[in-house]
Amino acid sequence: MTEAVMQDVPNYIDAIGKTVAREVVSIQPQVSGRILKIHFTDGVNVKKGDLLFTIDTRPFEASLRQAQANVAKDLALKKQAEANLAKDLAQSKYGDIEAKRYATLVEQGVVSREQYDQIRSNAESLKATVEADKAAIHSAEESINVDTAAVDSAKVELSYCYIRSPIDGRAGQRQVDIGNVVNPGGSSGGGSGNTGGSSGSSNSLLVIERIDPIYADFTIPQDNLAVVQQQMRQGTLKTEVRLPDATDPIAGQLTFLDNAVQSATGTINLRATVANSDHGFWPGRFVNIRLVLSTIHGAVLVPATAPQMSAKGSFVYVIKQDSTAEQRQVTLGQRQGDLIVVEKGVEPGERVVTIGQIGVTPGGKVRVEEQRETGAGNGAKQ
Repeated sequence: MTEAVMQDVPNYIDAIGKTVAREVVSIQPQVSGRILKIHFTDGVNVKKGDLLFTIDTRPFEASLRQAQANVAKDLALKKQAEANLAKDLAQSKYGDIEAKRYATLVEQGVVSREQYDQIRSNAESLKATVEADKAAIHSAEESINVDTAAVDSAKVELSYCYIRSPIDGRAGQRQVDIGNVVNPGGSSGGGSGNTGGSSGSSNSLLVIERIDPIYADFTIPQDNLAVVQQQMRQGTLKTEVRLPDATDPIAGQLTFLDNAVQSATGTINLRATVANSDHGFWPGRFVNIRLVLSTIHGAVLVPATAPQMSAKGSFVYVIKQDSTAEQRQVTLGQRQGDLIVVEKGVEPGERVVTIGQIGVTPGGKVRVEEQRETGAGNGAKQ
């Protein structure tokens, strides 16, 4: 026999779920080229920014040098155009002065009209040359802008030759070997690692999954939705996630409730987020999930072996002070490990029979015997 105890226990919903990586990234090339180096081992943990692959940089270095040479040429042309402008501005200024002087002289009859027209034409020609110089400078500046953009683009493409991890996570199996030619948006040459099974597109070089923290996706019946929503208004709900072969659950939090019920199944999708620093959880594994809704204060618990079933429902044998057994109908709640909540029918401190109930009759005397075998509890006999 065992005394009923009073404890604070959680009110929960149990479900079966599956673990899902928090982030899944398919590493794909952004430029075409031959793989020269692989900087990691399949299955290792990688950090954000870690170098994974190196693509042959020589074509991109050549493109960068060409773009830089074009910029240098444009700068030289601009400098030459600026020098021409300075020279032609001086000449144009002198030509304007001469044209004004000859205009006065022609009025005085000192020079002929033909001489004046020639000087004036020369001044206009110098002004046109100045405008041409300005246009040449503008053209050089535009060329500088275009070729500077080409330099920036070449630098970006060169940087794409060094493929780095965008996240912290665990590397899967690489899909290429050294020497394979890869292409953005196209099929990459498969190597010894190209055995299938990884997610990602046909040109994926590698898949990295972030598994700390990890998600645990599960569903609950739509009948439970209202109580979950009600408790969520009070704050973030806690979860307990456990592998089927594990004893101790890992605490987590409910971080997602879907916006619609699945009409085909009458269930709604939820997601818990769980710390996974030791990588005990692995993406794709089935897990047991307990969604804790609230705390039941002062619940009465008895061993789960105490309740029995009859035509009238669940009952337990309560041992009274005179050592007689009373068959008492009970209303049971949720299990709490090896114990079960008794919502109605038993008070804290009352003794209940946990084994040997087959030998007990209502009103009969009960003799408690201590079991000698290891791990056995107390029994009852008439």
